Amino acid sequence: MLPSRRFLPSISLLAAFEAVARTGSVTAAARELDLTQSAVSRQIKALEVQLGAELFLRERQTVRLTLAGDSYAREIREALRRISSASLNLRANPHGGTLNLAILPTFGTRWLAPRLGRFLNQNPGVTINLVTRLSSFDFRLDSIDAAIHFGHPHWPGAELTFLMSEKTVAACSPAFLRQHGITKAEDLLDVPLLHLTTRPDAWERWLADNGVAFQNVNGMLFDQFATAAQAAIAGLGVALLPTFLVQDELKRGDLVAAIGGETESSESYYLACPPERADYAPLSAFRGWITEEAKAG
Repeated sequence: MLPSRRFLPSISLLAAFEAVARTGSVTAAARELDLTQSAVSRQIKALEVQLGAELFLRERQTVRLTLAGDSYAREIREALRRISSASLNLRANPHGGTLNLAILPTFGTRWLAPRLGRFLNQNPGVTINLVTRLSSFDFRLDSIDAAIHFGHPHWPGAELTFLMSEKTVAACSPAFLRQHGITKAEDLLDVPLLHLTTRPDAWERWLADNGVAFQNVNGMLFDQFATAAQAAIAGLGVALLPTFLVQDELKRGDLVAAIGGETESSESYYLACPPERADYAPLSAFRGWITEEAKAG
């Protein structure tokens, strides 16, 4: 149920407020909105009267947000962004649905993108917008319909659909392997190890699972698998990489297993969505499609 209309200021008032709050200047806001300074000032005053609260402190020729105004500006800025995004999506696809999907970067580029054409061919009325998210977020605060999640089956406020498990390989370049003479798991303590920021304890778990005693495991940090893989190819160290994301590099021989074979990850890939969006037609179609794709490998 929508709140009373008296609590819903017009877009023009909110746009004027957001512009002044962001620029810190009535003059700059007026220039941006193609209005006169007096018109912008009247809109700000009208908004304050409607809300019954002072949004700015006027000091000579400058304005400064009050504490309440600063909090209000943050929420209004996000609301205006979502309205703009929704309008852009509708304009881009007026006859079908739009699915805003958050993806993990390497999963999106290496696994999802090459397959996405099949989904679009099967669902010609659907448009998919992809954005990158490296960790979970609050669906209530973002205009995202669903997200690819890697981890344990836990995301507060979201429904999870299992997609696939994961196997990893400790990989390096052939030259690096020859140079360091790696033959057993303990040898990895004497070479540079490449770490992913979103999986900071991955190497510790791998070493423990392989019975290797250690104190500290240091090395370079990367925020994406693709970058870590390229660093391993360049001979900078050994990286723990999902096998399905580096199949081409392994087949070409750019990367080789430094020791042993694949290791089963304790975490898996899921499709996450807020419960209230679960029956949204484009999302429902995508969920069914990606689940079958994941089963097929």
